[in-house]
Amino acid sequence: MKTDLSDSDFPNRRDFLKGSSIAAMMALMGGVEITGQEVNKVLAVPKADPNFKEKPPGPPVNLGVIGLGTWGKELVATASRLPNGPVIAVCDTYSTSLRRASEVAPNASKHQDYREILDNKEVQGVIVATPTHQHHDIVVAALQAGKHVYCEAPMAASIEDARKIAQAAKDHPKLIFQAGQQARANPQHHHVLNFARAGAMGRNVLARGQWHKKQSWRRASPNPEREEALNWRLNKEISTGLIGEIGIHQLDVVNWFFGKMPVSVTGFGSLLWWTDGRQIPDTIQAVLEYPDGLRSVYDCTIGNSFDSTYDVFYGTDAAMMIRENKAWMFKEVDSPLLGWEVYARKEEFFSETGIMLVANATKLLAQGKKPAEGAADTDAPHKYSLQQFVDNINEQKAPGCGYAEGYSAAVVAIKSNEAIVKNQKITFQPEWFTI
Repeated sequence: MKTDLSDSDFPNRRDFLKGSSIAAMMALMGGVEITGQEVNKVLAVPKADPNFKEKPPGPPVNLGVIGLGTWGKELVATASRLPNGPVIAVCDTYSTSLRRASEVAPNASKHQDYREILDNKEVQGVIVATPTHQHHDIVVAALQAGKHVYCEAPMAASIEDARKIAQAAKDHPKLIFQAGQQARANPQHHHVLNFARAGAMGRNVLARGQWHKKQSWRRASPNPEREEALNWRLNKEISTGLIGEIGIHQLDVVNWFFGKMPVSVTGFGSLLWWTDGRQIPDTIQAVLEYPDGLRSVYDCTIGNSFDSTYDVFYGTDAAMMIRENKAWMFKEVDSPLLGWEVYARKEEFFSETGIMLVANATKLLAQGKKPAEGAADTDAPHKYSLQQFVDNINEQKAPGCGYAEGYSAAVVAIKSNEAIVKNQKITFQPEWFTI
């Protein structure tokens, strides 16, 4: 498994620009909007194509969903809306959760023992959305039963369990195993990554991500035993904390964009607001160091919602921000003028001007929408991820986030959480990433 890509793995920025036309860059932009008929004739600006057709869905793939908490129910609802991903079986040990799941999947059989789903010959793929520390037994058993598996991220709460899952997936190469790191299937992230790989940012100097949302993470129940089970994320013995349960998606994007794995992480964690007996910090920071002194800074809090969630990649020529389903490029004043940015749609951010980067422009135009305006109407990342899972089963195609990517991300998240809990620096050992 290659985890560190050198600069030679990607095209040099100036070589790319020298060998490209403005039209090629405009095609890469995907969502630029310009005015003037003559300019439209010269540049490869996406136009509404009356003959545009989306790829037809493949054959139905019968799915079973194991774990019907708040997120599990959302996955049931999303999968049920796919054109070829019918949910025919659902499972949870809690009867109320089963009853609620029937609201979005009324025709699905209901089970309290996941092994009944694995024994069902009609079920082709299973989605595992149980608490993280319960993934191992279910995923390994599903693979042994010949089922394709979509495992929510992180893969496990310990490196040992994550490695066992990865090994089981590796031992069943004909089965699709996909980790639920949604950004890896999101067209918007791929669109921005194209710019990064093309060198439009110049040289990487920093990455920064955040997730701010005021919420307690605590769930109530009149049954003390049930309440303890519901609040597994607040138990430091089995939880991967904020950075594992939330931050893993953003940490994985940094590793993906950098093409490298971190060499160390320094963590900081504090319990500042939710002093209700919980054992995990409600506010955390992590500084991840990569080869050659490159760093990524991440912070997350459930004590405040200001400024919400985003990721920013800083380069010597430009910075790129991803916020929900939108993205922008902010050029440095001394960066070379490439030509295409003159015609791009722009938005003002305080004293900065952002060039919009919009994915799926051709599809949006076919729907009668302007790319920049239609970006907000695109699907949620987990919808793309689940659709990719179904498509990969039909096409026997390796997923964008398989067991190797899912395992590496789990290692980074688990060790980052350890650094946060202990308020210390941890150096990643190469053997931790070995499957």
